[in-house]
Amino acid sequence: MQHTSTHAGAINLRTALPQAQFFGSSDIPFTSCTSDAKSCRPGDLFVALVTPDGDGHDDVFTAIENGATSVLSERLIPIDVPVCVVDDTREAYGQVCHQLMGQPSENMHVIGVTGTAGKTTTNVLISSVLEAAGMNAGFTNTLGRFDGLETAPASQTTPPQHQLADNLARMASNYCSHAVLEVSSKALAQRQTAGIQFDAAVLTNVRRDHLDFHGSVKNYRSAKLRLFEQLKPEGFAIINADDPASEFFLERIDHPTLTVGIRNQAEITATVIERFKSEQTFLLTAGSESVPIRTHMIGDHHVYNCLAAAAVGLVLGIDLTTIARGLEIVDRIPGRLERIECGQPFGVFVDSARTPHSLACSLKALRQVTSGRLTCIFGADADGDPANRPLLGRAVERYADRGIITSDNPRYKTPLEIAHDILDGYDRPARGHVMPDRAKAIEWALGQAKPGDTVLIAGKGNEIFQIIGNQSHQFDDREVARTWLYDVGAEVDYDQPTQPVLKIARHIV
Repeated sequence: MQHTSTHAGAINLRTALPQAQFFGSSDIPFTSCTSDAKSCRPGDLFVALVTPDGDGHDDVFTAIENGATSVLSERLIPIDVPVCVVDDTREAYGQVCHQLMGQPSENMHVIGVTGTAGKTTTNVLISSVLEAAGMNAGFTNTLGRFDGLETAPASQTTPPQHQLADNLARMASNYCSHAVLEVSSKALAQRQTAGIQFDAAVLTNVRRDHLDFHGSVKNYRSAKLRLFEQLKPEGFAIINADDPASEFFLERIDHPTLTVGIRNQAEITATVIERFKSEQTFLLTAGSESVPIRTHMIGDHHVYNCLAAAAVGLVLGIDLTTIARGLEIVDRIPGRLERIECGQPFGVFVDSARTPHSLACSLKALRQVTSGRLTCIFGADADGDPANRPLLGRAVERYADRGIITSDNPRYKTPLEIAHDILDGYDRPARGHVMPDRAKAIEWALGQAKPGDTVLIAGKGNEIFQIIGNQSHQFDDREVARTWLYDVGAEVDYDQPTQPVLKIARHIV
């Protein structure tokens, strides 16, 4: 139910939205609002949102029938209740929701994290650094939310306006000094963060992604840039100097900016000292200070995420030693190059990578610590950008020794149709092994693995379901792998020159 209310007294809409036009009344006082016509209650302000899912202006009469006594819209509507007209109801809705909740972002340090990849991990790392410094930090990310007292699962990366306002209000009431928010490009494009003033904005990287939603790279970058437009006057930005898009953003951000990097010149840098399948060590340098950091999560992409989190900590006045402790505490994040250890003599990792760039980063990280063969089990969600499918195939052919194309969330698509799209990216399609049954593909790959090899199960990460048609079926890559490793793998004699292979048909398209 999309409903926001307050018990602090009425809010005047003219005060909340001074640039708006009013019809039927010189002002509109209200104590609650909603964008869901069906959930309207007597006295509500109904907000007519225009979203990809529909036009709320079509539901105005339903809202009034259910008790709405005023309407916030983008055009004048011939109705018998007062109407407030604004240019963008999505923006206005966010502002109104946060007004109703007492402007919680004004009472905390709010940090926003956006980017094509690494948002969730960076969000977790920043929260860990703040906690190591003794600060009470709430957060919202793809994995869940924490309001200072309780954790709860998340249904989406960035909650809609009313939920985000409610989350921040809970954090403020639970004495959180900081809030760390993961912010997707879709959320920014749909103004879901409207009404929030950020103290810090982190951009992990920008790659080609979500173009099926945004329409163009220009629109995608413009959506990301919106986060920096919501910075407080004294707010600061963190940019990855090694990212090709960094110049675009550095030229357009009118706030103090810190850069992080491994290859290019930056204010905060890192040098990788050693890397194994189970851990890596790097030297983090900020100005004249340096500190060694050992993490159980590996890969250059994780180093970048650590640098971004360290930059936030430094600007907030946290010393490097405390920052290092906060970064090292995070030994795993569900589905983010998560290592599955069941005593087997080869590496098994589960990763959420669904974009070509993310998948390539994970494969390159594993290649550096693999003495044997690197196998990747992957697919493409039917709801994802179709243009990414051949690029996924290209990445796997380039960086893995063996690629097994399987089902992700096929939904209403046939698995072989998606597999054909992926194979279009192969220079030699015969190298693409197609096995539509995801569980059998995982089991087959594990059955083929030898000591020193690495198996990457990519795409679903920490998801515990698979969507086929309109049905969600229980499915967890990690549990499928663990079950095989304990039940079948435990009986394999890896000292023998050959090992038994599961008798599963392999189809090559």
